[in-house]
Amino acid sequence: MKPILTAEKAVETIGDGASLMVAGFMGCGNAFTLIQALLAKGSKSLTLITSDTAFPQVGVGRLVTEGRVKKLITTHIGTNPNAGRMMNAGEIDVTLVPQGTFNERIRAKGAGLGGVLTPTGIGTAVEEGKQKLTIEGREYLLELPLGGDFAFIKAEVCDKYGNSFLPMATKTAAVSMAMAASRVIVEAERIVEPGEMDPEKVTIPGLFVSAIVQAVLPASNLQQK
Repeated sequence: MKPILTAEKAVETIGDGASLMVAGFMGCGNAFTLIQALLAKGSKSLTLITSDTAFPQVGVGRLVTEGRVKKLITTHIGTNPNAGRMMNAGEIDVTLVPQGTFNERIRAKGAGLGGVLTPTGIGTAVEEGKQKLTIEGREYLLELPLGGDFAFIKAEVCDKYGNSFLPMATKTAAVSMAMAASRVIVEAERIVEPGEMDPEKVTIPGLFVSAIVQAVLPASNLQQK
């Protein structure tokens, strides 16, 4: 069985300077209850690894807006004007990664690979400072694995062993993040007994889960403050 914790207890060890992976896309699939608890705890200078910065007062967007993030590794920030303003003002260090490359780097970390080769970014600013290899006459960038100290995963259903079901777009990057982070906290809408979940619906095996938290903030309320 995995420990079932309050959100406050689950984020207790996420200190200043920690690296945090948050799954989801445009706020959909963000772990709102855990993010709220982390904001209340006051952790700062975080390295945030997430597919996007959502909106100013939605999910991961709140971590950026409230100045808790020192370094941001993401694929785009266009829907959160605060992220762009803070980047231009030098208040946050932003690394923009092509979306496919972002996912593959995380997958490589979880799979124990030394990196991935991709032609994406050749001839652009993306290639700056990176090793290039030529294979069969074609150039590739070596992109290094990307992992984190912690990962927040939002699940619709999770059993007490940590086996989790994530529907549709909420699973964006979640599986690879669950494999790439040192400690994985699943925030679940419903927590069920072992055997109650259809094994065919397990998106993330409990093997990768460190702790479970009952969701309090509803997934449908994207404007939680």
